[in-house]
Amino acid sequence: MSGLSRFNSLGPKTKNLIVAGGLTGFVFGVYFYTMRAVGGTDELQVAIDKFEEEKSKKEAEASLMTKS
Repeated sequence: MSGLSRFNSLGPKTKNLIVAGGLTGFVFGVYFYTMRAVGGTDELQVAIDKFEEEKSKKEAEASLMTKS
């Protein structure tokens, strides 16, 4: 409780700055954590690339079969 009594003795602008700093830090922390978690792996992009490669191979084989 002694920490709260020190906080009450501060001026309103100082209290607002402390709260704004804490909220800003929290928001940036969540943002960077999320970007790291989401952007860390490219598994989905690798799967899409493989699918597109196989699809183009099948289409090329099909076009060769129809031309023959």
